[in-house]
Amino acid sequence: MTERVPPRRPATFKLTDPSVVLIDSDDGNLGGTSHATASASSSSSASSSSAPPPRARVQLAHEKEPPIVAPKPPASLINPKMGFRWGTLFWSAATGLVTLAFWLWVSKLIEDLFAQSQTLGTVGMILALLAGGSLAIIVGREAFGLIRLARIEQLHARAAKVLETDNRAEARAIIRELLKFEHPNPQLARGRATLEKHIDDIIDGADLIRLAERELMTPLDIEARVLISKAAQRVSMVTAISPKALIDVLFVAIAATRLIGQLARLYGGRPGALGMLKLMRQTVSHLAITGGIALGDSVVQSVFGHGLASRLSSKLGEGVLNGMLTARLGLAAVDLTRPLPFNALPRPQLGDLVKDLMKKREKED
Repeated sequence: MTERVPPRRPATFKLTDPSVVLIDSDDGNLGGTSHATASASSSSSASSSSAPPPRARVQLAHEKEPPIVAPKPPASLINPKMGFRWGTLFWSAATGLVTLAFWLWVSKLIEDLFAQSQTLGTVGMILALLAGGSLAIIVGREAFGLIRLARIEQLHARAAKVLETDNRAEARAIIRELLKFEHPNPQLARGRATLEKHIDDIIDGADLIRLAERELMTPLDIEARVLISKAAQRVSMVTAISPKALIDVLFVAIAATRLIGQLARLYGGRPGALGMLKLMRQTVSHLAITGGIALGDSVVQSVFGHGLASRLSSKLGEGVLNGMLTARLGLAAVDLTRPLPFNALPRPQLGDLVKDLMKKREKED
C-alpha cells in the first residue's frame, strides 16, 4: 500500500531561501538534471547542473505556456479577387467623350463667329472664358463642400472611438483639428479660448472630448433646436391652410431641404448642390434605419397626449403631423452634420419639439 502524505498546511517562504527549489515541468521530480535553485548564490552560476538540496521544503516548477497561434484570416480575405469594373470604365469614357464633344462644339462655334465678324468672335471668346471660369469655380465649391462634409464625418467617427478607448493623444489631435474647423464661427470664440487653455491640463481623452462638446456644441445645439422648431411650425401652419395636397408635398420638401442646409452650415459644413443631395440621401437613410419615417411611438404618444386623437383626420391634424415629420428630419440631420457625438450633452428629443409645436398651435387657435 502506498503511504498517504498528509496535506501541507499553508505557509510563506522567500525565493532566496536555499530550501526553495525551482525545477522544470518536464522533469516531473527532483532527480532530473535540468533544475536550478532560486537562491541568490545559484543565480550567478546558471550553467551548474548540481543536484538540489536533499531536504527541499518547497518545489517550484516552470509552466510552459502554449504557443500563441494567430487566427488565420479566411481565404476570401487573403487574396481578394478584384474584378475589373466595367461600369467605372464606361462612365469615365462616356464623360471624357461628352467633354471632348462639347469642347469641339465650342471651338467650332467660336471659329464660325470669327468667320462672320471679328467683333462676334471676340464676344464669343469672352463669353466662353467667363463660362469656363464660372464652371471651374462651381466645381471647386462643390468639391470644397464635399471635403468639409467628409471631415465632419471623420471627426464624428474619431471622437466616438476616443470616447470608447480614452486615447489622450488622439483626443488632442481631434480638438486641435476641430478648433481650426470651427474657427470662422464667432459664436464659439469663448469656447475655443476655454479649450485652448485646458487642452494640456486634462489627462483623460474622453473627458477632453466631453469638454469640447460642452464648450463648442452647446450654443450650436440651442440654435439648431430653434431652427428645427421654427421649420416645423412653418410647415404645420402652411400645410394646415393649403388647399392642395401637391402644395403640401412641395412645401414640406422645400422646407426640409432648406432646414438640412441651415443645420449643415450651422455646424461648419458648406454643402453645395452635390453636398445637399448627399445629405438628403443620408438623412433619409438614417430615418429608414432608425424607423423615423413612419410615426413612432413617441410621436403617437405626443399626439394623443395633447388630445388630438379625434382630429388626426382633419386638416389641422395633417399640418401637425407634417410639422412632426419635418422636426424628425431635422433631428436626423443634426446627427449627421454634428462633428461630435452626443455624450456630455443630452440629445434633442422629438417630444420637446412637439411640445413647442403644440404650444404654437394653441396660441394660434
